[in-house]
Formats: sequence, C-alpha cells, structure tokens
Amino acid sequence: MQSTPAFESFNPQGDPGIVLVCDHASNFIPPEYQDLGLPSGRLKTHIAWDIGAAAVTRTMATALGAPAILGTHSRLLIDLNRGEDDPTLVMKLSDGAIIPGNARAGEAEIRTRTRRFHHPYHEAIADLIAGARQKGVAPVIVSIHSFTPEWKGRPRPWHVGVLWSRRDDRLSSRLLAILRAEPGLCVGDNQPYSGELEGDCMDRHALAAGLPHVLIELRQDLIGDAVGATAWGARLVPLLRKAIAGMNDA
Repeated sequence: MQSTPAFESFNPQGDPGIVLVCDHASNFIPPEYQDLGLPSGRLKTHIAWDIGAAAVTRTMATALGAPAILGTHSRLLIDLNRGEDDPTLVMKLSDGAIIPGNARAGEAEIRTRTRRFHHPYHEAIADLIAGARQKGVAPVIVSIHSFTPEWKGRPRPWHVGVLWSRRDDRLSSRLLAILRAEPGLCVGDNQPYSGELEGDCMDRHALAAGLPHVLIELRQDLIGDAVGATAWGARLVPLLRKAIAGMNDA
C-alpha cells in the first residue's frame, strides 16, 4: 500500500518556462520498510537526503512563479537521481554504513521500489515538460541538491557548485560566470561532483530532450535551517534569471 505519494507537485499552476526538480528532498521511509534497519538518527543525516534542498527549491519556485517536482522518499529507499540500470539505484552501503534493509534487496524488490517510487516521480517531471511543450515552451530545467561541508575528513571549500555536462553548457557556463562575480563566494565548477552521470535526472529529462538546464549544489551548513535555505533560494533567483536571459540573448 502506498503510504504517501511518490512525489510532491509544488506550485503546479506556475509558469512552466522554468521547471525545478529536487530528487533528494525527503528522508521519509514508509513504515513497512522499518527505517531500513537503521537507527533513526542516521536518517537525519546526509546519507538519507539532501539537507535543505527542498526548502531552497520551494523558495525558488515561489519567487520564480515556477512549478517544482520534489521526491518524497529517502534516497536510501531508491535514488531518484540514478538510471534504472545503475548499480547504485538501491544503495547497500552509504558513507561507510551498511543499509540492513537494502543488503538483501534482490531484483524483485528493486523492481517493486522502482515501480512504486522511481517511475511516478520521473513520469511527473516528463508530464510537466510535455505540458510546457504543448504550450510551445521549451522549459529550462533546474535541479537543486546539497552536499556535506566535508568528505572523508577533508573540508569542502565551495559554497555552491554548478554541475554540467560538456554536451550542453549553455546555461551552466553563464550561471558559473555570474556566481563567480559574486563577492565572497567560492564556486565549484563540476564540484564537488561531476555533472557527467549517465541516466541521471538531468540526462534523462534535459540532455536527452535538448533542453537547457543546470544542476545547483549548495553546501548543507549554509542551508540547514529555514533562514539559510530561504536566503539562498532568494539569492539564487535573480542570478538564475540573469543567466537565462544571457543564454536567450545569445
């Protein structure tokens, strides 16, 4: 039985010229999965979700008057930013922690989770894009993620990162330049991760369709509370608008 919808549709009547997505918005795990055998404290950490990303996404969607699709389940249950054939779709180990409820998840269980959680989320994004196309609009796709302040004992200096693929950098290159012009910001260029991930959300919905897009990563200590998330969401909106306008002018 589906205990909660597989996705959240936020501001669905917004202008679909910009579509926001947030793959790792939630740390929720349905009761029947018994927290995947993990202590509840672990589900509050970054292994279960992208801390602060949902609040940033909703802030930006509101300010832009744009629709957003957000995942409603923990990425430990299934990772919405992975292709269906990716071996990390259901993680058995995350940041050194064994995920007991995933350790014995075989092909049948992975298919069940894919059907329940992965398919509806991506269908919702595809439907939103198709609706924009029907109106003669080629939407800009913006994905919001967050990252830990340090990894394996090493601090991550970036406040914000822009992830992109060399197959299409028309929006990301402009946003990178605009962010770098902001005083006091340390900006990651395909840091702390690479935007070259075959089968991920941007590959599936933007690159494959030739749509302009960008994936924005924000450091979790900057957006871990409502004040920080709201401030960063509000800060990004005019910068994103400027990048889109520059892309369109070109």
